[in-house]
Amino acid sequence: MGSLRKFDILFFIIAAFAILAVHDVWVKSQTVANVPYSEFMTWVKDGKVKEISVGSDQIQGELKQPDGGKTRFITTRVDPNLAQSLAPSGVKFSGRVESNLLPNILGWLLPLGLVIVAWMFVAKRMANKMGGGGGMMSIGKSKAKVYVETDVKVTFKDVAGVDESKAELQEVVSFLRDPKSYGRLGARMPKGLLLVGPPGTGKTLLAKAVAGEAGVPFFSISGSEFVEMFVGVGAARVRDLFDQARQKAPAIIFIDELDAMGRARNAYPGMGGHDEKEQTLNQLLVELDGFDSSSGIVLIGATNRPEILDAALLRAGRFDRQVLVDRPEKIGRKAILEVHSQKVKLAADLDMETVASLTPGFTGADLANLVNEAALAATRRNGTEVTYPDFENAIERIVAGLEKRSRILNPHERRVVAFHEMGHALVAASLPGSDPVQKISIIPRGVGALGYTIQRPLEDRFLMTRKELENKMAVLLGGRAAELEVFAHLSTGAADDLSRVANIARSMVTRYAMIPDLGNVAYETDGPNFLGTTSTPAPGRPAYSDHTANRIDTAVQTIVEVSFVRACKILKDNRELLDEGATLLLAQETLVEAELNRMFARLKLDPEPAAAAS
Repeated sequence: MGSLRKFDILFFIIAAFAILAVHDVWVKSQTVANVPYSEFMTWVKDGKVKEISVGSDQIQGELKQPDGGKTRFITTRVDPNLAQSLAPSGVKFSGRVESNLLPNILGWLLPLGLVIVAWMFVAKRMANKMGGGGGMMSIGKSKAKVYVETDVKVTFKDVAGVDESKAELQEVVSFLRDPKSYGRLGARMPKGLLLVGPPGTGKTLLAKAVAGEAGVPFFSISGSEFVEMFVGVGAARVRDLFDQARQKAPAIIFIDELDAMGRARNAYPGMGGHDEKEQTLNQLLVELDGFDSSSGIVLIGATNRPEILDAALLRAGRFDRQVLVDRPEKIGRKAILEVHSQKVKLAADLDMETVASLTPGFTGADLANLVNEAALAATRRNGTEVTYPDFENAIERIVAGLEKRSRILNPHERRVVAFHEMGHALVAASLPGSDPVQKISIIPRGVGALGYTIQRPLEDRFLMTRKELENKMAVLLGGRAAELEVFAHLSTGAADDLSRVANIARSMVTRYAMIPDLGNVAYETDGPNFLGTTSTPAPGRPAYSDHTANRIDTAVQTIVEVSFVRACKILKDNRELLDEGATLLLAQETLVEAELNRMFARLKLDPEPAAAAS
């Protein structure tokens, strides 16, 4: 309304000036005669002119007697010398004023206009680089991408493998669809939901599915987009984001990577502060307190680092519900594979459950990439459909890396790698409870893998006993034991195996308290456990004495040594099978499960192991 009112006033002023100008021209045309200069000179000679007013270009005057009903006249001046020479000839002549107004205007306005346009272009570019979005005055505006309900095509049907998380978010959908009836018993919807989980598990997809199911506007922004080099910009963007959401309520605000703006304040006091981040976080806390959950606004955040978030952000009344979006189990992985393979032409005999069993620890993003890699593998071989071997090749490509057939090993290195990989396989096959060996290869892959042994998990495991950990260490040390048994020397090929064994053994001693002599004490605690990464001990001085540290080191060495001796004994008892398998592997470069099972049928199984350390 205000802009329309201003427009009406401006239009009235312009119209008034136009009417006055037209009236002035009309009056002059009715009372003033515009005559040629020659006629003016005749009037002067005849004595008809009463008085004149001489200007630089024009002469105005008044007649003694009206001429044609007009007593006033105006004429354009002519050079006096020229007028005197023309007067005797009787030629009618008049002057003409050449206006320089337009050239003068263009001479001033055109350069000024070019300067203004150039300044606006540079200012807009600078504003875009600094996060303004559309100009210097819009630097405090929110850069959230707004999707209306028709733009969000994702629904819960597109999300698989996280059924518990979907059930939690279904309440949000019900509330947004009908807030009044949902709160008929006095319940209120949580103001904020925090989606927590490792990268690639589908947190962003879940948030979009909520918006798609509820049919409400969806504001999507990353936490890093709030923080800029100018102090106060992030807080202004938070205010603008919530203002936009209030205007379009009911709506969903989704902040991805919340840890970028919600990191705990004074978390690292020795490293200084960051005023801009703290102001942005403070403004977010104020906005969370300021809006009523019954207004139809739901804030959804996503992070894979919940442990570094500020405590004030997680208290009740703000992000008061946390939804875990974890790596899917076998059933969930199968459902995810079926969703992503809908547009892929699969072989009729392909069993997705078998493929899902080969992918423990894969996230939803990993499984989507797996389906795509399998389709590419089928395309490279000019196949008409995607088969199970294509998925096997895709898994090997993702886990172990790209084949490096151009990496040529000398004959001795190839023999060492063959015995090393066969040592892993034989030890794994001889130990009870170990995952079956699916494939062995001596084709180099990835950055440093000269060969690899793949075991197929029978089920998802969440707990492991001491016996199972000792078996795992023996399998990892099987390659090194085979090198010592056959070549009587050791190589650098077991570096990664030794690192993993050391981590398992130290965790058994210091974190899991599996050594009776050291008591039921955890000597090391987990450091910052970022989801999806391996826990590491917290830095700083250990919370135990030097004597205890020596006992821990001794226990770790004993556990590793017992596992190595055990692997050596298994390979010594099956030396003939070790030689046979390595020879076959050198000839074929790759052995699959069926060939390995025929060989493993003649294995001498390992008896129950002795206690590693007491």
